[in-house]
Amino acid sequence: MSESGPSLSQRLDALPFTRKHGRVLTGSGLGWALDAMDVGLISFIIAALVQQWGISKGESGLIASVGFLGMAIGASLGGLLADRLGRRQVFAITLLVYGAATGASALVGGIALLLVLRFFVGLGLGAELPVASTYVSEFAPARIRGRLIVILEAFWAVGWTAAALIGYFVVPASENGWRWAFALGAIPAVYALVVRWGLPESPRWLAGRGRTAEAERIVAQFEASAGSARSSAPATAGDVGADVERGAHGAAAQPHSASAATGAVPSAGRIGARSRVAALWSAEFRLRTASIWLVWFCVNFAYYGAFIWIPSILVDAGFDLVRSFGFTLIITLAQLPGYAVAAWLIEVWGRRLTLSLFLLGSAASAVVFGTVHAEAAIIASGMALSFFNLGAWGALYAVTPEIYPTSLRATGAGWAAGVGRIASIVAPLVVPVMLVAGGAGLTFAVFAVFFLIAAGAAWGLVDRRGQALDDR
Repeated sequence: MSESGPSLSQRLDALPFTRKHGRVLTGSGLGWALDAMDVGLISFIIAALVQQWGISKGESGLIASVGFLGMAIGASLGGLLADRLGRRQVFAITLLVYGAATGASALVGGIALLLVLRFFVGLGLGAELPVASTYVSEFAPARIRGRLIVILEAFWAVGWTAAALIGYFVVPASENGWRWAFALGAIPAVYALVVRWGLPESPRWLAGRGRTAEAERIVAQFEASAGSARSSAPATAGDVGADVERGAHGAAAQPHSASAATGAVPSAGRIGARSRVAALWSAEFRLRTASIWLVWFCVNFAYYGAFIWIPSILVDAGFDLVRSFGFTLIITLAQLPGYAVAAWLIEVWGRRLTLSLFLLGSAASAVVFGTVHAEAAIIASGMALSFFNLGAWGALYAVTPEIYPTSLRATGAGWAAGVGRIASIVAPLVVPVMLVAGGAGLTFAVFAVFFLIAAGAAWGLVDRRGQALDDR
C-alpha cells in the first residue's frame, strides 16, 4: 500500500458485495440469458424446419454452423474492441446487433436469407460473451470473483430454459411458431439501451486508458453503496456467502498487480490490436494461452455438437416433436444445479480442479447418453450431461479473464472464445456424418474424448483463486 492510500484496484477488492455489484451482475446476466435463449432456440427451430421446409441434415448443420462462424469472428473482434473502446460500449453494441438480426429472421422465406442473418446473429453473440465475463470480473472483489462469474454464467441456463419453454410451447403450436420464436429473440435489441445507459464502465479499463477521474468516481459510488470510506478495511459480511473462504484465501490485501514486476505488458493506451494478440504468445503467457485455447476448442466442439442436435436426435429415435422437446426441457433444467455446485466449489477447490472434474463428469455422462435407449435412462444421463457440462462452462468463464492483465484481458478472453467457436462451426457439420457412421454411440463417445482432452489441458492454466487481478 502506498503512502497516499490503497490503489483503485485494492479498493475494489476490499468492497463487500453491494447493491451496485448486484446491478452489474444482473444487468450483464440478463444479456447473457438473452444470448443463451437465442442459441438455444435455433436447435428447436431447426427441428421444426426439417418438417416444414423439408431441409436436409446437411442444410440443418449449415444453419447452425454459419451462426458459429459469425461467433468465431465476433469473439475475436469483440475482445479487441472492448480493450480499445470499453467493456460497456461493446457489450451494448453486440446486444443490438444480434437482437435485430434475430428479429429479422422471423420474416425470412428461404434458407439463403436465414443463413445471412444467422451469420450476423453470430457476430453479436460471439462478441458479447467474453466481453460480459471480462466486465463483471473487473468489478468483482477478488475473494468472490470466481463465484460471481459462475453465477453470471448461470444466467445461460436461465436463457436456455427460456428457449426450451419457447421450443416446447411456441414452436410446435402453429405453422408460424418458429417465426414467433425468432420474434421473441429480438428482445436483446431493446435491452441494449438499458446496458448502454444503465450500467457503469469498468473502472479498471478507465484507469488503464488514463481516465482516472471517471474511474475514481465509479469506485467512490461503489464505496458509498457499501457505506465505506476510501480508507476502510475489507468488509466481513454480505459477500454472497463467500466470506468463509476469506481467511483461507485472503487476497484483498495483496498487491494490486501481483505480476507487475515483469513489466512485460504496456498499458492499454499504448498498444494496438496486433500487439495485443502477439502479447498473448509472449513467454509469460504462452502456456496459458495454448491451454485455454485447447480447452475452449474441445468444450465448444462437445457442447454444441451435443446440445444443438439433441432435439433432432430424439426425433430420429422415434419420439414426436413435442415429446422430444419435452425431454430436452427436462434435460436443460439440470443446468441450474450444475452452475450452483460449480459456483460453490470454485472458491473452495479452485478453478483448475473444479473445471477438470466437471469435464471428467461430462465425459462419463456423454458415454452413457450415447448408449442408452430407455426413456428414463435418456433423461437421467442427459440431465447428468447438462449438470457437469454447464458447471464446466461456469468454471471456464471464471478462469479465462483472470489469466491475463487488464490491458490484454478482453483480447485474451475474446480470442480464446473465438478459437472455441471454430470447433462450434465444425461440430454441427460433422455430427450428421458421425450419426450415419456409428449412430449416437459413436457420436457421444467422440464428445467424451474431447471432454477428456479439455480436462487435461485445464492444468496448464494459472489458478488465481482469491488473488487480485493483474492490473498492468
